[in-house]
Amino acid sequence: MTSIGGAGMVDWNLAVATATRLVRPGPEISREEAREVVAELRRHAKAAEEHVRGFTRMIPEGTEPEDTPVLVVDRAGWIKANVAGFRELLRPLLEKMEERRGGSAGGAVLGAVGSKVTGVEVGMLLSFLASRVLGQYETFAPATRELPASADGGGRLLLVAPNIVHVERELEVDPHDFRLWVALHEETHRTQFTAVPWLRDHLQGEIQSFLDETDVDPMTVLERLREAAQSLAGGRPEGEEGEDGGRSLVEVVQTPAQREILGRLTAVMSLLEGHADYVMDGVGPEVVSSVGEIREKFQQRRARGASRLDQALRKLLGLDAKLRQYRDGERFVRVVVDEVGMDGFNRVWTSPNTLPTKAEIAKPEDWIARVHRKAES
Repeated sequence: MTSIGGAGMVDWNLAVATATRLVRPGPEISREEAREVVAELRRHAKAAEEHVRGFTRMIPEGTEPEDTPVLVVDRAGWIKANVAGFRELLRPLLEKMEERRGGSAGGAVLGAVGSKVTGVEVGMLLSFLASRVLGQYETFAPATRELPASADGGGRLLLVAPNIVHVERELEVDPHDFRLWVALHEETHRTQFTAVPWLRDHLQGEIQSFLDETDVDPMTVLERLREAAQSLAGGRPEGEEGEDGGRSLVEVVQTPAQREILGRLTAVMSLLEGHADYVMDGVGPEVVSSVGEIREKFQQRRARGASRLDQALRKLLGLDAKLRQYRDGERFVRVVVDEVGMDGFNRVWTSPNTLPTKAEIAKPEDWIARVHRKAES
C-alpha cells in the first residue's frame, strides 16, 4: 500500500478500497440506458461550453483557453479522482504531521493505530460524499492513466452519472433538462479556471499557506476523523456534539493566521460557487425550458437536507458552510451584475486584488465602491 511520509499517516489505497466497498449502490438502470446517459452528459458538457462562454463573456472571441478533459464517472471513479487530488494537496501537511508525530505525546498511540485505520476512516467519509456529488471541476488533479487531466497536470471536469440520475428521479424533473442544467454549473467552474490563468495558482497558494500554518497534535485530527466515521457508522448518537460544539474538520485546526486565510478562501469559494449558480440560472431560460421548476425543487432539496445523521455529518465536514457559499455568492454576483453589468462584474477576475473579501461578499456595494468608483475617481 502506498503511503505518505515514512510509515504514513493515511493509507490512500485502503481509503479507495474502503470507500468503493461501502458506497451506496447507484439507481437501478439498464446497461443501454446507462450508455445513453453517459453520451448525453458528454453532449451537454460540450453544449454548455458555448452557452457559458456567451453568457459570461469571460473568454474573448477568437481565443481558445487551455483545454481540460470532461469525464463522466461513476461513484468509484469519483472516489479515485478525489483521493488523488487530496493526496497531492495534503502532502505537505501530512509530512509535517508525520514529523511531529514522532516527538509528540500521542505519537506512539497514533503509530499503533497506523495508516490503515486512518485509511479506513477516510474511506468511510468518502463513501458518504460519493453518493451526493453531481459534478465537480477538479482544480488540483494529477493526471493518471484512468483519469487524464490538462497538460499542466491539473484540471478536469467530472460529471457523476449515477448521482445525476438519482436526483433527477427523486425530484421528478425532466431528465434531459436537469442534465444540461448540472452541466452548465460545472462548465462555469471550468471556464473560471481556464479563462483566468492566475486563479489556480492563487487558490493553491492560499490553501498551502493555510496548511503551512497548521500546528495541531496529529491525535486531534485523527480523533476528528474517527468522530465523523463513527457518526457515519452509527457509533455516535445522532445530534450528539462534543465539547467543541460540533465544529467542522476545518474549524478544529484553525490558528489566528489560518482564520485570516480561511476568510479569504471562503470569499473566493463563495464567488466561484455563486457565480456558477448565477450562470446556470441565467443561461437556463434559453436552453432549459423547465429551469424554474428544477431550481425550485433543487433549492427545497438543499434546504430540507436529510436525516439528523446526515445533517450532523454535513456540519462536521463543513458542508453546511458550502451551502451558504452558494446562497451568499449568488446574491453577490446578482447585485453586482444588476449595478454595473456583466463586463463590470468581470473586473473581479482582473487580479487577486480585485477578488471580493468575505465582508464584501455580504455587502456587494462595498466591492463596487472599491473596484469601480475608486478606479473612476
